[in-house]
Amino acid sequence: MIEKALEVLQRYFGYTHFRDGQQKVIGSLLQGSDTIAIMPTGAGKSLAYQIPALLFKGTTLVISPLISLMKDQVDALQQYGVPATFINSSLTLSEVRSRVQKAVQGQYKLLYIAPERLESDSFRGLLQSLQVSFMAIDEAHCVSQWGHDFRPSYLHLGPFLKSLPRKPLIGAFTATATEEVQTDVVRLLGLTKPNIFVTGFDRPNLTFSTLRGENKKEFVLEYIKNHEDQPGIIYAGTRKEVDNLNNFLVRSGIKAGKYHAGLSDADRQKSQEDFLFDKITVMVATNAFGMGIDKSNVRYVIHYTMPKNMEAYYQEAGRAGRDGEPGDCILLFSPQDVVLQRYLIEQTVFHPERKMNELKKLQGMVDYCHTPRCLRKTILEYFGENDIPEECGNCSSCNDEGEVMDITLEAQKVFSCIYRMRERFGIGLVAEVLKGSRKAKIRELRFDELSTHGIMHDTALQEIKDLINYFVAEGYLQLSNGEYPVVKLLPNAVSVLKGEGRVSRKISPKTSRQESDKDSLFHRLRALRREIAMRENLPPYMIFSDSTLREMAQNCPLNNRALLQISGVGERKLEKYGNEFLAVISSYCGEVKSAEAPSEKSYTPVTEKVASHLQTLRMYQEGYSLDEIAKIRKVTPITVQNHLVRCGMDGEVVPWDEFIPEEQEDNILAAIRQVGGERLRPIKDIVGDDVEWFTIRAVIEKHK
Repeated sequence: MIEKALEVLQRYFGYTHFRDGQQKVIGSLLQGSDTIAIMPTGAGKSLAYQIPALLFKGTTLVISPLISLMKDQVDALQQYGVPATFINSSLTLSEVRSRVQKAVQGQYKLLYIAPERLESDSFRGLLQSLQVSFMAIDEAHCVSQWGHDFRPSYLHLGPFLKSLPRKPLIGAFTATATEEVQTDVVRLLGLTKPNIFVTGFDRPNLTFSTLRGENKKEFVLEYIKNHEDQPGIIYAGTRKEVDNLNNFLVRSGIKAGKYHAGLSDADRQKSQEDFLFDKITVMVATNAFGMGIDKSNVRYVIHYTMPKNMEAYYQEAGRAGRDGEPGDCILLFSPQDVVLQRYLIEQTVFHPERKMNELKKLQGMVDYCHTPRCLRKTILEYFGENDIPEECGNCSSCNDEGEVMDITLEAQKVFSCIYRMRERFGIGLVAEVLKGSRKAKIRELRFDELSTHGIMHDTALQEIKDLINYFVAEGYLQLSNGEYPVVKLLPNAVSVLKGEGRVSRKISPKTSRQESDKDSLFHRLRALRREIAMRENLPPYMIFSDSTLREMAQNCPLNNRALLQISGVGERKLEKYGNEFLAVISSYCGEVKSAEAPSEKSYTPVTEKVASHLQTLRMYQEGYSLDEIAKIRKVTPITVQNHLVRCGMDGEVVPWDEFIPEEQEDNILAAIRQVGGERLRPIKDIVGDDVEWFTIRAVIEKHK
């Protein structure tokens, strides 16, 4: 049966192999076993039920929570040539009857419906005539009150299944589920001895970063400008915060839109469509946005406000890089985030046991924001994974190369001012006293007479506030609970005031703006994709994903057979779009060939299927430097270095000596003997700034 599944995968979707975890889930379903599949966002869980649906007789019923999610998935399936449709509140009764009748006649293999539909006796009556052999329940965690997105409408699924004359095969799919949630899913859906598959939660293409004490607005603006033309999502905690940040970005010339529950249905729909169709590049939103978005080319997700738990964070962050291309997941932490999330929990969760559970999860999120350990390891351990490397080499903790600065003097100024203000005021007023403001309230409280008044007059007011936030995040200061948090000193701060402790801060290097070659083949293919998308009134990513276009640009297929070998090009899309894309590729290759001088070094892309990291090794073996490889392949030098490390881990022969200066190797080995080779930071602290991070990794790989 798996062979038939692979045939369907190749024919309709254009892929030659399953991703990790997909094959086991599909195999379980094809054997007729109820199945729970816990697969992270971007792992391809939709295919895990769509392929069995194409192999089973009759119609597969797909339960999906949002109208937009149904429409996106049905549109995408129709692009692949899969007969599918949806039924939801956007349709008239006659349209509903027509679609059910067509399903009865065998015209649809997949029928998407919202769980609320099952509350209607008349709709359940319509379904009685439908041969439902398989029922796939997407976002299955919504059935459990312990899930991070509990939806009471999902509780109707169990009674509906019991009412059917013949129970269909059940597949329950979700991105995250604790053991409590899994137990609820089995019980409430009435699953029969289900197979439970937990696919590895790791998303290697995502880079995780946490930043504390940043000026959030300025950071976001600079980041977006450095990544222009790349789609991204920015999550904020409240509607007001979304409105303010969106207005700031629009005034700064950014193509941004907003989404939250306070907008009208029409406004939300327009924002969502503008984002899907690449009319805007940035979506500023509350957590109300995202579950219904299947946009594969989101390149970054920034959390402007810390989420309330790890499940929500990982699901939202996981909306970056769904196409397998690199994605950035950045969390901007400030102490007020904790106060806000605790307040929201207090206001919305009334069951004592569940409230305690939510507060425990919130503390886990705070711990994540403060940990010096590998962020990926912290996330994966939270979800119960074991045997995780100490360092991933792809998060802010593992790759932190910032300069450490001594800020003890600044800390003493701040702590002294808070002490003299008797620890009774908030960050804003403390910062204004340090700056030297003479506003009425400060004069009334006689704070202008303090020795610390104006002691930091040369520092911008926002920088002072950011510094105070940093001290809170680092455990020197504490914010009280309540609507107006007060700053208080902690024992660490008292030690600094007495001269018994030092305070340091790592200043991360500024990211330089990414230069993009507007005339590269990849950009030409994107331009063609945009034209076709406008012509067919579809989001561009539904034509081809970024990863498919990038593979076309790297491999330069010049005929139908070669184009069909590109991941994501199935028979239907080859028939619809093949000639147009081949024409652009052929034209570009002709221009490059005629423009190339004989003396110039050129690279001929590989035509057979070769993993990305192995392509890097092959290019190095052919004489290209690491910088040349990065430029040709349009990746960062760090990505090239990571490729070589992965090659070594896969057993490939990598000439590590070529990356290790002779005079440094003995010192690095001595440091490894002293502190071990599990983490790079302790080794780096010993050998000093003159030794490159990659040199350390090369020595470890050479001698492992």
